[in-house]
Amino acid sequence: MIKTDILIIGAGPTGLFAVFEAGLLKLKCHILDALPQAGGQLSELYPKKPIYDIPGFPEVLAGDLVDNLQEQIKQFEPGYTLGERAETIEKQEDGSFMVTSNKGTKFHAPVIAIAGGLGSFEPRKPLIEDIDFYEDKGVKYFIKNPEKFRDKRVVIAGGGDSALDWSIFLANVASEVTLIHRRNEFRGALDSVEKVQELKTSGKIKLITPAEVIGINGAEHVESLDIEENGAHRKIETDFFIPLFGLTPKLGPIGDWGLDIEKNAIKVNNALDYQTNIPGIFAIGDVNTYPGKLKLILCGFHEATLMCQAAYQIINPGKKYVLKYTTVSGVDGFDGTRKEAPKAVVKAIV
Repeated sequence: MIKTDILIIGAGPTGLFAVFEAGLLKLKCHILDALPQAGGQLSELYPKKPIYDIPGFPEVLAGDLVDNLQEQIKQFEPGYTLGERAETIEKQEDGSFMVTSNKGTKFHAPVIAIAGGLGSFEPRKPLIEDIDFYEDKGVKYFIKNPEKFRDKRVVIAGGGDSALDWSIFLANVASEVTLIHRRNEFRGALDSVEKVQELKTSGKIKLITPAEVIGINGAEHVESLDIEENGAHRKIETDFFIPLFGLTPKLGPIGDWGLDIEKNAIKVNNALDYQTNIPGIFAIGDVNTYPGKLKLILCGFHEATLMCQAAYQIINPGKKYVLKYTTVSGVDGFDGTRKEAPKAVVKAIV
């Protein structure tokens, strides 16, 4: 059994930053996530894409932001259980909680912080026979490491921002990029559409519209695709097929915990501390909802901060916490390290 002050369900940016804010309050955290690595959607969906609205970072790659957050919380020594999904929860007689994962690991904590982003998410798969057989054999629903496609032939299907952006990016990585969409019109950022048009004109991207992939061929790996274009059928050779039709978000087992749910999100009290209808269970980041909710990373950071203040009161009833700025108090890690501003030197000028 793993015991901690706050069990954080979700290792995305909001969950990671919650570790830092909890650490300032001398609270220990353990992170549980179904994905095999920390970072949530940032690591799983777009680690190489830039983010422009993180305070203090004019531009930062999603993967680099995750690395920075992990470096920031390292001194607070959070525990990690990755590749396991929170399955059940039981309230104990003392008001604390026992959470059990799908692999049987048990976690005991007085406070639960659900920071699961969109919840568990699944790609929207095209209705193509035997597509499951080719998954990880040339069919990819996410692009984690673009170098995997270096000097390879790639076919991307889709008409949104992801399909456009990855077609543009891989045009300088893959030996051949083909973008297929069932319509002539694309639903994406105007500059991305114009960039694809430029790359098509220069011969760096092949564009097939209106068209649809209707079949996959290959003995042990994707070798070619069957295309239907304007009612006619043809075959194109490729090494990879990447259908980018979006994701289907699901709360998963957390949706059965007795929490108030609205449109696949957890309702919280945003007027105070982002607590759910169950005292001691909070929901922060994209997984929650309240009037005026914005699904932004920076909003998740704010929610994590206020959540930790409320968690402190639950764990230390009656004890008053006096807020001190880190520029004044410094930061004491659980590993014995200390970060602080240089001390002012008192010296007379003669």
